[in-house]
Amino acid sequence: MSGERILLGHGSGGRMMHRLIRDVMAPAFSVSGFGDAALIGAAGPGRLAVTTDGYVVSPIFFPGGTIGELAVNGTVNDLAVSGARPIALTAGFILEEGLALDDLRRIVGSMAAAAHESGVAIVAGDTKVVGRGSCDGCFITTSGVGLVPEGRDLGPRAIRAGDAVLISGHTGTHGVAVMAERNGLSFEPPIASDTAALNGLVEAMFASGAAIRVMRDPTRGGLATSLKEFALESGRRILVREADIPVLPGVRGACDLLGLDPLYVANEGVLIAVAAAEDAGNLLAAMRSHPRGRDAALIGAVGAEEDAKVLLQTSAAGSRILDMLPGEQLPRIC
Repeated sequence: MSGERILLGHGSGGRMMHRLIRDVMAPAFSVSGFGDAALIGAAGPGRLAVTTDGYVVSPIFFPGGTIGELAVNGTVNDLAVSGARPIALTAGFILEEGLALDDLRRIVGSMAAAAHESGVAIVAGDTKVVGRGSCDGCFITTSGVGLVPEGRDLGPRAIRAGDAVLISGHTGTHGVAVMAERNGLSFEPPIASDTAALNGLVEAMFASGAAIRVMRDPTRGGLATSLKEFALESGRRILVREADIPVLPGVRGACDLLGLDPLYVANEGVLIAVAAAEDAGNLLAAMRSHPRGRDAALIGAVGAEEDAKVLLQTSAAGSRILDMLPGEQLPRIC
């Protein structure tokens, strides 16, 4: 990558970002894989999960949420889908000179409300101020720590042929909501972000007794990119059915209008899971019994082929390959 420069596509969550992490970040740090959190310690009780994430969404207020609650929910979810019970968060703020104090109060108030709802404390933080024009009002970095209960050992390498693929709700909603607000677009009915903490849903899923192989929250790069990550890390083919993937009609219409594919649009309150086929029914019922999973669906299965492909069975009785988002689709959506 000598001579190259950072582009917006390097933050897309797709192929460019994966290459950046693989070639630049991972060799310098103790980073392995593309999971949502790092697990510290040997398998068994007492393992810690640690994660960190930066939030630069523009605008900082959007239908259904703010940059503040997004920062809390996103970090809680990264811990939860890694099998951990979130314990505490820290928050770092970069504030632009001229930001209205009422806007900052709204942001931190939304963070406090989101933390309370998820049952996770914000225990430490840092604040810096930069000159006008140096950021879009406010950037936030949140870090989180959680504890992995005994018996939970998730990862794409546990995926087996025949496993079921499930999603907890509609895909593409957050990215479309942010894009619409940024560009002054309106849709009827209105589209609001799905930002929400999913740790309660995850606990309900584990309580079902299902053999869950792996989970992920498909944020940047959307559902398609996360499924491709599963395929690459497990070496297995994954097949999903377009007709079974829940997409709100307004989101589908907005994507058709703007030339976007909802399978690549970001989510902030949805998770995907791979579980043993024999447990799929019980797991789906458990997900639908929780408020955050009432629109959950069984969308596909893991094939026997070891070619790391993701195939979408289309509504027109055909099929197409789903690959990682190659570059930038919707910048600054989280």
